[in-house]
Amino acid sequence: MDPCPFVRLTVGNLALKIPVASKPARSVVHPSSTPCFCKIKLKNFPLQRAVVPHISPEQNASPPDGQPSPAPPPPQAPTNAAAFHLSKADLDRLVAKSIFSGKLHLKISVYTGRRGATCGLSSGRLLGKVYVPLDLAGTESRACVFHNGWIPVGKETGKGCSAEFHLNVKAEPDPRFVFQFDGAPECSPQVFQIHGGIRQPVFTCKFSFRSTGDRNQRSRSLQSELTGARSWLSSFGSERERPVKERKGWSITVHDLSGSPVAAASMVTPFVPSPGSDRVSRSNPGSWLILRHGDSTWKPWGRLEAWRERGSSDGLGYRFELIPDTNGGMSAAGIVLSESTLSSSKGGKFVIDLGSGEASGWNNGRATPGNSASPVCSPKSSGDFGYGLWPYCVYRGFVMAASVDGEGSTSGKPSLEVSVQHVNCSEDAAAFVALAAALDLSMDACRLFSQRLRKELCQDRDLIG
Repeated sequence: MDPCPFVRLTVGNLALKIPVASKPARSVVHPSSTPCFCKIKLKNFPLQRAVVPHISPEQNASPPDGQPSPAPPPPQAPTNAAAFHLSKADLDRLVAKSIFSGKLHLKISVYTGRRGATCGLSSGRLLGKVYVPLDLAGTESRACVFHNGWIPVGKETGKGCSAEFHLNVKAEPDPRFVFQFDGAPECSPQVFQIHGGIRQPVFTCKFSFRSTGDRNQRSRSLQSELTGARSWLSSFGSERERPVKERKGWSITVHDLSGSPVAAASMVTPFVPSPGSDRVSRSNPGSWLILRHGDSTWKPWGRLEAWRERGSSDGLGYRFELIPDTNGGMSAAGIVLSESTLSSSKGGKFVIDLGSGEASGWNNGRATPGNSASPVCSPKSSGDFGYGLWPYCVYRGFVMAASVDGEGSTSGKPSLEVSVQHVNCSEDAAAFVALAAALDLSMDACRLFSQRLRKELCQDRDLIG
Protein backbone atom coordinates (compact mmCIF):
# COMPACT_ATOMS: atom_id res chain seq x y z
CA MET A 1 0.00 0.00 0.00
CA ASP A 2 1.51 3.27 -1.13
CA PRO A 3 0.39 6.48 0.62
CA CYS A 4 -0.49 9.69 -1.17
CA PRO A 5 1.57 12.82 -0.45
CA PHE A 6 -0.15 15.41 1.75
CA VAL A 7 1.17 18.51 3.51
CA ARG A 8 -0.15 19.85 6.80
CA LEU A 9 0.25 23.64 7.09
CA THR A 10 -0.23 24.73 10.70
CA VAL A 11 -0.50 28.07 12.46
CA GLY A 12 0.15 27.97 16.19
CA ASN A 13 1.75 29.36 19.33
CA LEU A 14 -0.33 32.53 19.03
CA ALA A 15 0.05 35.43 21.46
CA LEU A 16 -0.58 39.17 21.42
CA LYS A 17 0.93 41.99 23.47
CA ILE A 18 -0.27 45.56 23.23
CA PRO A 19 1.66 48.48 24.78
CA VAL A 20 -0.34 50.41 27.35
CA ALA A 21 -0.53 54.09 26.46
CA SER A 22 -0.52 56.72 29.24
CA LYS A 23 -3.85 58.11 27.95
CA PRO A 24 -5.54 55.47 25.87
CA ALA A 25 -8.13 56.59 23.38
CA ARG A 26 -11.74 55.88 24.27
CA SER A 27 -12.23 53.74 21.18
CA VAL A 28 -9.39 51.37 22.07
CA VAL A 29 -10.60 48.01 23.40
CA HIS A 30 -8.32 46.99 26.24
CA PRO A 31 -7.46 43.32 25.73
CA SER A 32 -6.90 42.57 29.40
CA SER A 33 -10.66 42.30 29.91
CA THR A 34 -11.73 41.50 26.35
CA PRO A 35 -10.64 38.38 24.38
CA CYS A 36 -8.71 38.67 21.14
CA PHE A 37 -9.07 36.55 18.05
CA CYS A 38 -7.81 36.29 14.48
CA LYS A 39 -9.00 35.20 11.06
CA ILE A 40 -6.63 33.10 8.99
CA LYS A 41 -6.90 32.92 5.21
CA LEU A 42 -4.98 30.88 2.62
CA LYS A 43 -5.93 31.70 -0.95
CA ASN A 44 -9.01 29.66 -1.96
CA PHE A 45 -9.30 27.66 1.26
CA PRO A 46 -12.10 28.29 3.79
CA LEU A 47 -11.47 31.03 6.34
CA GLN A 48 -10.41 29.79 9.77
CA ARG A 49 -10.71 31.53 13.14
CA ALA A 50 -8.76 31.18 16.37
CA VAL A 51 -8.62 32.77 19.82
CA VAL A 52 -5.38 34.69 20.51
CA PRO A 53 -4.05 34.62 24.10
CA HIS A 54 -3.13 38.07 25.42
CA ILE A 55 0.03 38.77 27.39
CA SER A 56 -0.80 41.03 30.35
CA PRO A 57 1.03 44.36 30.90
CA GLU A 58 3.03 42.76 33.73
CA GLN A 59 4.45 40.26 31.27
CA ASN A 60 4.85 42.97 28.64
CA ALA A 61 7.89 44.69 30.11
CA SER A 62 10.45 45.75 27.52
CA PRO A 63 13.65 43.65 27.49
CA PRO A 64 17.06 45.24 28.05
CA ASP A 65 18.71 46.92 25.09
CA GLY A 66 19.98 44.42 22.60
CA GLN A 67 17.91 41.57 24.02
CA PRO A 68 15.16 39.88 21.96
CA SER A 69 11.55 40.00 23.05
CA PRO A 70 10.61 37.05 25.26
CA ALA A 71 8.70 34.15 23.80
CA PRO A 72 5.04 33.93 24.72
CA PRO A 73 4.07 31.84 27.74
CA PRO A 74 2.98 28.27 27.06
CA PRO A 75 -0.56 28.46 25.63
CA GLN A 76 -3.41 26.99 27.66
CA ALA A 77 -5.14 25.89 24.45
CA PRO A 78 -3.67 23.39 21.96
CA THR A 79 -0.51 24.71 20.33
CA ASN A 80 -1.93 24.56 16.82
CA ALA A 81 -4.68 27.13 16.31
CA ALA A 82 -5.40 26.32 12.66
CA ALA A 83 -4.45 23.69 10.12
CA PHE A 84 -4.70 23.46 6.33
CA HIS A 85 -4.53 20.01 4.75
CA LEU A 86 -3.03 20.13 1.26
CA SER A 87 -3.21 17.28 -1.22
CA LYS A 88 -0.80 16.89 -4.13
CA ALA A 89 -3.32 18.66 -6.39
CA ASP A 90 -3.59 21.53 -3.89
CA LEU A 91 0.20 21.86 -3.75
CA ASP A 92 0.55 21.87 -7.52
CA ARG A 93 -2.09 24.57 -7.77
CA LEU A 94 -0.56 26.73 -5.04
CA VAL A 95 3.03 26.32 -6.23
CA ALA A 96 2.23 27.03 -9.89
CA LYS A 97 3.42 30.48 -10.88
CA SER A 98 1.23 32.83 -12.84
CA ILE A 99 1.67 36.37 -14.12
CA PHE A 100 -1.84 37.08 -12.83
CA SER A 101 -1.16 36.04 -9.21
CA GLY A 102 1.32 37.45 -6.75
CA LYS A 103 3.53 35.54 -4.37
CA LEU A 104 1.67 33.06 -2.18
CA HIS A 105 1.15 34.22 1.39
CA LEU A 106 -0.91 33.50 4.48
CA LYS A 107 -3.06 36.43 5.62
CA ILE A 108 -3.92 36.78 9.31
CA SER A 109 -6.28 39.53 10.49
CA VAL A 110 -5.96 40.24 14.22
CA TYR A 111 -8.93 41.56 16.20
CA THR A 112 -9.56 42.79 19.72
CA GLY A 113 -13.01 42.37 21.19
CA ARG A 114 -15.41 39.51 21.31
CA ARG A 115 -16.14 37.20 18.41
CA GLY A 116 -19.57 37.17 16.83
CA ALA A 117 -21.79 39.90 15.45
CA THR A 118 -24.24 42.46 16.79
CA CYS A 119 -26.97 43.88 14.53
CA GLY A 120 -25.19 42.37 11.55
CA LEU A 121 -21.88 44.09 12.34
CA SER A 122 -18.74 42.37 13.60
CA SER A 123 -18.18 42.85 17.33
CA GLY A 124 -14.40 42.73 17.05
CA ARG A 125 -12.16 45.69 16.25
CA LEU A 126 -9.51 45.10 13.57
CA LEU A 127 -6.08 45.70 15.10
CA GLY A 128 -4.07 44.94 11.96
CA LYS A 129 -3.11 42.37 9.36
CA VAL A 130 -0.08 40.10 9.11
CA TYR A 131 1.18 38.53 5.87
CA VAL A 132 3.48 35.49 5.98
CA PRO A 133 5.13 34.55 2.63
CA LEU A 134 4.93 30.85 1.76
CA ASP A 135 7.07 28.69 -0.50
CA LEU A 136 5.47 25.24 -0.50
CA ALA A 137 7.70 23.66 -3.15
CA GLY A 138 9.18 20.44 -1.82
CA THR A 139 7.24 20.46 1.46
CA GLU A 140 5.69 17.07 0.68
CA SER A 141 9.11 15.56 1.51
CA ARG A 142 10.60 17.97 4.07
CA ALA A 143 9.38 20.19 6.88
CA CYS A 144 9.70 23.95 6.56
CA VAL A 145 9.20 26.77 9.11
CA PHE A 146 8.03 30.00 7.44
CA HIS A 147 7.85 32.15 10.55
CA ASN A 148 8.46 31.69 14.25
CA GLY A 149 8.50 34.77 16.47
CA TRP A 150 7.06 38.23 17.00
CA ILE A 151 5.88 40.52 14.23
CA PRO A 152 4.49 44.09 14.48
CA VAL A 153 0.78 44.47 13.89
CA GLY A 154 -1.40 47.57 13.76
CA LYS A 155 -0.50 51.25 14.00
CA GLU A 156 2.09 52.72 16.32
CA THR A 157 0.86 54.05 19.65
CA GLY A 158 1.80 57.29 21.36
CA LYS A 159 4.94 55.61 22.68
CA GLY A 160 6.11 54.99 19.14
CA CYS A 161 5.68 51.21 19.28
CA SER A 162 2.98 49.01 17.81
CA ALA A 163 1.33 45.86 19.11
CA GLU A 164 3.20 42.62 18.54
CA PHE A 165 1.77 39.32 17.39
CA HIS A 166 3.55 36.01 17.97
CA LEU A 167 2.97 33.01 15.71
CA ASN A 168 4.53 29.90 14.30
CA VAL A 169 3.79 28.91 10.71
CA LYS A 170 5.17 25.62 9.42
CA ALA A 171 4.51 22.95 6.82
CA GLU A 172 5.15 19.26 7.41
CA PRO A 173 4.79 16.14 5.26
CA ASP A 174 1.66 14.22 6.28
CA PRO A 175 1.29 11.21 3.92
CA ARG A 176 -2.09 9.46 3.96
CA PHE A 177 -3.82 6.41 2.62
CA VAL A 178 -6.84 7.37 0.53
CA PHE A 179 -9.81 5.03 0.14
CA GLN A 180 -13.08 5.29 -1.75
CA PHE A 181 -16.25 3.21 -1.63
CA ASP A 182 -17.43 2.08 -5.04
CA GLY A 183 -21.01 2.75 -4.01
CA ALA A 184 -23.17 3.53 -1.01
CA PRO A 185 -22.31 1.36 2.04
CA GLU A 186 -25.82 -0.18 2.07
CA CYS A 187 -25.15 -1.55 -1.44
CA SER A 188 -22.27 -3.78 -0.19
CA PRO A 189 -19.59 -2.07 -2.34
CA GLN A 190 -15.94 -2.69 -2.90
CA VAL A 191 -13.47 -0.28 -1.33
CA PHE A 192 -10.59 0.97 -3.46
CA GLN A 193 -7.30 2.49 -2.45
CA ILE A 194 -6.55 5.60 -4.51
CA HIS A 195 -2.99 6.52 -5.49
CA GLY A 196 -2.75 9.09 -8.21
CA GLY A 197 -4.81 7.75 -11.08
CA ILE A 198 -4.65 4.16 -9.84
CA ARG A 199 -7.65 2.52 -8.11
CA GLN A 200 -6.79 -0.77 -6.42
CA PRO A 201 -9.43 -2.90 -4.65
CA VAL A 202 -8.45 -3.61 -1.04
CA PHE A 203 -11.71 -4.44 0.81
CA THR A 204 -15.28 -5.54 0.23
CA CYS A 205 -18.24 -4.52 2.39
CA LYS A 206 -21.29 -6.61 3.25
CA PHE A 207 -24.40 -4.79 4.49
CA SER A 208 -27.04 -6.85 6.31
CA PHE A 209 -29.94 -6.65 8.75
CA ARG A 210 -29.90 -8.23 12.19
CA SER A 211 -33.60 -8.68 12.79
CA THR A 212 -34.99 -10.77 15.65
CA GLY A 213 -35.57 -13.68 13.32
CA ASP A 214 -32.09 -13.94 11.89
CA ARG A 215 -30.11 -13.01 14.98
CA ASN A 216 -29.04 -16.63 15.55
CA GLN A 217 -27.34 -16.69 12.17
CA ARG A 218 -24.60 -14.30 13.20
CA SER A 219 -21.11 -15.55 13.88
CA ARG A 220 -20.62 -16.61 17.49
CA SER A 221 -17.59 -14.39 18.01
CA LEU A 222 -19.36 -11.25 16.81
CA GLN A 223 -22.46 -12.19 18.81
CA SER A 224 -20.45 -12.48 22.04
CA GLU A 225 -18.93 -9.04 21.58
CA LEU A 226 -22.27 -7.43 20.88
CA THR A 227 -23.80 -9.21 23.88
CA GLY A 228 -21.13 -7.64 26.05
CA ALA A 229 -21.79 -4.27 24.47
CA ARG A 230 -25.48 -4.46 25.41
CA SER A 231 -24.51 -3.93 29.05
CA TRP A 232 -24.18 -0.27 28.09
CA LEU A 233 -27.72 -0.20 26.82
CA SER A 234 -29.72 -1.46 29.80
CA SER A 235 -31.03 2.02 30.52
CA PHE A 236 -32.87 2.00 27.19
CA GLY A 237 -35.15 -0.90 28.21
CA SER A 238 -35.89 -4.20 26.53
CA GLU A 239 -36.91 -4.55 22.91
CA ARG A 240 -40.49 -5.16 24.00
CA GLU A 241 -40.52 -1.74 25.69
CA ARG A 242 -39.15 0.11 22.68
CA PRO A 243 -41.47 1.84 20.23
CA VAL A 244 -42.42 -0.14 17.15
CA LYS A 245 -41.20 2.74 14.97
CA GLU A 246 -37.43 2.30 14.95
CA ARG A 247 -34.44 1.68 12.73
CA LYS A 248 -32.37 -1.15 14.09
CA GLY A 249 -30.19 -4.11 13.27
CA TRP A 250 -28.09 -2.57 10.50
CA SER A 251 -24.65 -4.09 10.20
CA ILE A 252 -21.75 -3.77 7.80
CA THR A 253 -18.77 -6.11 7.73
CA VAL A 254 -15.47 -5.28 6.03
CA HIS A 255 -13.61 -8.20 4.39
CA ASP A 256 -10.10 -8.29 2.99
CA LEU A 257 -9.43 -9.61 -0.50
CA SER A 258 -9.14 -13.17 0.78
CA GLY A 259 -12.71 -12.93 2.09
CA SER A 260 -11.76 -12.86 5.77
CA PRO A 261 -13.70 -10.40 7.96
CA VAL A 262 -11.35 -7.77 9.41
CA ALA A 263 -13.69 -5.09 10.80
CA ALA A 264 -17.37 -4.45 11.38
CA ALA A 265 -19.85 -1.76 12.38
CA SER A 266 -23.01 -2.94 14.10
CA MET A 267 -25.97 -0.83 15.19
CA VAL A 268 -26.25 -1.71 18.89
CA THR A 269 -28.73 1.01 19.94
CA PRO A 270 -31.76 1.47 17.67
CA PHE A 271 -32.47 4.88 16.18
CA VAL A 272 -35.90 5.84 17.53
CA PRO A 273 -37.79 9.14 17.40
CA SER A 274 -38.21 11.08 20.62
CA PRO A 275 -41.76 11.11 22.03
CA GLY A 276 -44.07 13.40 20.10
CA SER A 277 -41.64 13.99 17.23
CA ASP A 278 -40.26 12.29 14.15
CA ARG A 279 -36.55 12.76 14.84
CA VAL A 280 -33.79 11.05 16.81
CA SER A 281 -32.89 13.35 19.69
CA ARG A 282 -29.53 14.12 21.26
CA SER A 283 -30.85 12.87 24.61
CA ASN A 284 -31.53 9.41 23.14
CA PRO A 285 -29.11 8.85 20.25
CA GLY A 286 -28.65 5.72 18.25
CA SER A 287 -25.22 4.11 18.38
CA TRP A 288 -22.85 1.84 16.53
CA LEU A 289 -20.16 -0.43 17.87
CA ILE A 290 -17.04 -0.52 15.67
CA LEU A 291 -15.14 -3.80 15.96
CA ARG A 292 -11.92 -5.07 14.51
CA HIS A 293 -10.80 -8.67 14.11
CA GLY A 294 -7.52 -9.78 15.59
CA ASP A 295 -6.04 -12.79 17.38
CA SER A 296 -9.00 -14.90 16.16
CA THR A 297 -11.57 -12.80 17.98
CA TRP A 298 -13.58 -9.60 17.64
CA LYS A 299 -12.53 -6.66 19.80
CA PRO A 300 -14.46 -3.43 20.38
CA TRP A 301 -12.53 -0.49 18.94
CA GLY A 302 -14.88 2.49 19.03
CA ARG A 303 -18.42 3.69 19.57
CA LEU A 304 -20.29 6.14 17.35
CA GLU A 305 -23.41 7.96 18.53
CA ALA A 306 -25.59 9.98 16.15
CA TRP A 307 -28.74 12.09 16.40
CA ARG A 308 -30.66 14.80 14.56
CA GLU A 309 -30.04 18.36 15.77
CA ARG A 310 -32.94 20.74 16.24
CA GLY A 311 -33.15 24.39 15.30
CA SER A 312 -31.84 26.25 12.29
CA SER A 313 -28.86 23.91 11.83
CA ASP A 314 -31.04 20.79 11.43
CA GLY A 315 -27.88 18.75 11.08
CA LEU A 316 -26.52 15.34 11.95
CA GLY A 317 -24.93 15.46 15.38
CA TYR A 318 -22.34 12.82 16.22
CA ARG A 319 -19.86 11.74 18.86
CA PHE A 320 -17.10 9.17 18.36
CA GLU A 321 -15.21 7.70 21.26
CA LEU A 322 -12.41 5.17 21.35
CA ILE A 323 -12.84 2.15 23.61
CA PRO A 324 -9.64 1.43 25.61
CA ASP A 325 -8.38 -2.12 25.42
CA THR A 326 -9.30 -3.66 28.78
CA ASN A 327 -8.71 -7.31 27.89
CA GLY A 328 -12.27 -7.85 26.74
CA GLY A 329 -13.93 -5.74 29.44
CA MET A 330 -16.34 -2.95 28.58
CA SER A 331 -16.19 -0.99 31.86
CA ALA A 332 -13.52 1.59 30.97
CA ALA A 333 -14.78 4.98 29.91
CA GLY A 334 -14.40 5.84 26.25
CA ILE A 335 -12.06 8.57 25.02
CA VAL A 336 -13.96 11.11 22.90
CA LEU A 337 -11.99 11.81 19.73
CA SER A 338 -14.52 13.78 17.70
CA GLU A 339 -17.85 15.51 18.35
CA SER A 340 -19.53 17.90 15.97
CA THR A 341 -22.39 18.45 13.50
CA LEU A 342 -22.74 17.87 9.76
CA SER A 343 -25.28 19.46 7.44
CA SER A 344 -28.15 17.04 6.81
CA SER A 345 -28.76 18.46 3.33
CA LYS A 346 -25.18 19.04 2.13
CA GLY A 347 -23.19 16.55 4.17
CA GLY A 348 -19.60 17.42 5.01
CA LYS A 349 -16.45 15.89 6.48
CA PHE A 350 -16.06 13.85 9.63
CA VAL A 351 -12.59 14.50 11.03
CA ILE A 352 -10.42 13.20 13.84
CA ASP A 353 -7.63 15.74 14.21
CA LEU A 354 -5.97 15.82 17.63
CA GLY A 355 -3.93 18.97 17.47
CA SER A 356 -5.44 21.55 15.13
CA GLY A 357 -6.99 23.51 17.99
CA GLU A 358 -10.25 25.42 17.93
CA ALA A 359 -10.14 26.47 14.30
CA SER A 360 -9.46 23.32 12.33
CA GLY A 361 -12.26 24.36 9.99
CA TRP A 362 -13.03 20.75 9.16
CA ASN A 363 -15.63 19.79 11.69
CA ASN A 364 -18.32 22.25 10.62
CA GLY A 365 -19.08 22.94 14.27
CA ARG A 366 -17.37 22.31 17.59
CA ALA A 367 -13.73 21.51 17.15
CA THR A 368 -12.16 18.14 17.78
CA PRO A 369 -10.75 17.96 21.30
CA GLY A 370 -7.10 18.90 21.31
CA ASN A 371 -5.91 16.44 23.93
CA SER A 372 -3.50 14.23 22.05
CA ALA A 373 -1.78 12.85 25.13
CA SER A 374 -4.19 9.99 25.76
CA PRO A 375 -2.30 6.68 25.53
CA VAL A 376 -4.40 5.18 22.77
CA CYS A 377 -2.56 2.35 21.03
CA SER A 378 -3.20 0.29 17.97
CA PRO A 379 -3.87 -3.37 18.74
CA LYS A 380 -1.08 -5.80 18.03
CA SER A 381 -1.18 -7.11 14.49
CA SER A 382 0.91 -8.23 11.58
CA GLY A 383 2.52 -4.86 10.89
CA ASP A 384 2.74 -5.72 7.24
CA PHE A 385 3.00 -2.10 6.12
CA GLY A 386 5.98 -1.30 8.33
CA TYR A 387 4.62 1.95 9.76
CA GLY A 388 4.73 2.56 13.52
CA LEU A 389 5.69 0.29 16.40
CA TRP A 390 3.08 -1.31 18.62
CA PRO A 391 2.39 -0.59 21.47
CA TYR A 392 4.29 2.71 21.52
CA CYS A 393 2.24 4.54 18.92
CA VAL A 394 -0.55 6.92 19.97
CA TYR A 395 -3.26 8.80 18.14
CA ARG A 396 -1.95 12.30 17.65
CA GLY A 397 -2.17 15.00 15.01
CA PHE A 398 -4.33 14.24 12.00
CA VAL A 399 -5.92 10.79 12.24
CA MET A 400 -8.63 10.54 9.58
CA ALA A 401 -11.15 12.45 7.47
CA ALA A 402 -14.20 10.94 5.78
CA SER A 403 -16.68 12.53 3.41
CA VAL A 404 -20.35 12.14 4.30
CA ASP A 405 -23.05 12.67 1.69
CA GLY A 406 -26.11 14.72 2.55
CA GLU A 407 -29.65 13.41 2.28
CA GLY A 408 -30.09 14.90 -1.18
CA SER A 409 -26.80 13.63 -2.59
CA THR A 410 -26.77 11.11 -5.43
CA SER A 411 -23.01 10.42 -5.62
CA GLY A 412 -23.08 7.59 -3.08
CA LYS A 413 -19.31 7.03 -3.08
CA PRO A 414 -17.86 8.16 0.26
CA SER A 415 -14.10 8.59 0.52
CA LEU A 416 -11.71 8.74 3.45
CA GLU A 417 -8.13 9.64 4.25
CA VAL A 418 -6.15 7.97 7.03
CA SER A 419 -2.76 9.14 8.29
CA VAL A 420 0.07 6.72 7.56
CA GLN A 421 1.25 6.83 11.18
CA HIS A 422 -2.03 5.25 12.33
CA VAL A 423 -2.07 2.31 9.90
CA ASN A 424 0.15 -0.60 10.86
CA CYS A 425 -1.82 -3.34 9.09
CA SER A 426 -4.94 -4.03 7.05
CA GLU A 427 -7.04 -4.39 10.24
CA ASP A 428 -6.19 -0.80 11.20
CA ALA A 429 -7.31 0.54 7.83
CA ALA A 430 -10.44 -1.63 7.85
CA ALA A 431 -11.54 -0.21 11.23
CA PHE A 432 -11.49 3.30 9.78
CA VAL A 433 -13.41 2.07 6.73
CA ALA A 434 -16.08 0.56 9.01
CA LEU A 435 -16.31 3.84 10.95
CA ALA A 436 -16.72 5.84 7.73
CA ALA A 437 -19.48 3.47 6.59
CA ALA A 438 -21.30 3.75 9.93
CA LEU A 439 -21.21 7.53 9.80
CA ASP A 440 -22.57 7.58 6.25
CA LEU A 441 -25.36 5.17 7.25
CA SER A 442 -26.14 7.35 10.27
CA MET A 443 -27.25 10.11 7.92
CA ASP A 444 -30.03 7.75 6.79
CA ALA A 445 -30.70 6.37 10.26
CA CYS A 446 -31.31 9.93 11.52
CA ARG A 447 -33.54 10.85 8.62
CA LEU A 448 -36.90 12.20 9.77
CA PHE A 449 -39.25 9.29 10.39
CA SER A 450 -41.89 10.96 8.24
CA GLN A 451 -39.61 10.42 5.23
CA ARG A 452 -39.11 7.23 3.26
CA LEU A 453 -35.78 5.43 3.30
CA ARG A 454 -34.09 3.96 0.24
CA LYS A 455 -35.17 0.39 -0.50
CA GLU A 456 -31.70 -1.03 0.33
CA LEU A 457 -32.19 0.14 3.93
CA CYS A 458 -35.70 -1.21 4.36
CA GLN A 459 -36.87 -4.64 5.21
CA ASP A 460 -39.93 -5.76 3.27
CA ARG A 461 -42.25 -5.33 6.23
CA ASP A 462 -41.21 -1.74 6.98
CA LEU A 463 -40.62 0.70 4.14
CA ILE A 464 -41.16 3.84 6.20
CA GLY A 465 -39.21 4.60 9.38
